[in-house]
Amino acid sequence: MPEATPLILVLPDRDAAEEVAAELTDRFPLPTEPQLVREALAGEDDAEDAQWLVVLEDPPSTVDPAALAALAEEHDGWLERS
Repeated sequence: MPEATPLILVLPDRDAAEEVAAELTDRFPLPTEPQLVREALAGEDDAEDAQWLVVLEDPPSTVDPAALAALAEEHDGWLERS
């Protein structure tokens, strides 16, 4: 059985990331809670210049990537494609 690749949604701020994580938990049967990760943009030290990631350690078969992309876009973000 192949190892699942994490699914990563990139959001513009913490509030959007928290909202998306809550919606994911409500809408999908996830085996683990989504993880929130702050990612500073390259060369930026200012806390305002950060993106937030919502990381799902979930096999893609459980969550439709198109649904994830649509949810991220609703919050001015995107689904990171590997």
